[in-house]
Amino acid sequence: MSVDEKYTEELVETAEDGKEGYTRGAKDLADGDRPELAAVFTRLAQQRQQYAVDLRGLAGKYGDDVDEGGSTAAAVHRGWMKLKDAVTGSGPESILKTALTGEDHAIKEYEKALAEDLSSELRSMAEQQLVEIHAARGEVQGLLDAAEA
Repeated sequence: MSVDEKYTEELVETAEDGKEGYTRGAKDLADGDRPELAAVFTRLAQQRQQYAVDLRGLAGKYGDDVDEGGSTAAAVHRGWMKLKDAVTGSGPESILKTALTGEDHAIKEYEKALAEDLSSELRSMAEQQLVEIHAARGEVQGLLDAAEA
């Protein structure tokens, strides 16, 4: 497995985790009294889905086959999986805090990949996605700050 294939797979898993976490959060927020937060989470879920699509497309150009949805073993330790427990019966602040945890995990995964000798195309894509993940984290932090005020 090439360095690009390994890290593309890991970044796809991270993006899929983000999509799943934001989707679950959006559903719980829409069912509660904060539908405006649900709309933000839905948008961020779509963003993460697009990241996975883009990464898979890049991998396909090189003949790599990145599994749909990632590996089960990797799913056990990923930050977004905590959302399953947090959203059940939790309020918006808890969901937002869990989203921050997921974003922090995503940032670490992207930084880990970017520390490697990646192809210029994968590096460029990962750098751009990381910029957007930082922006999303800032947006979620702002929502949490407002919710706690």
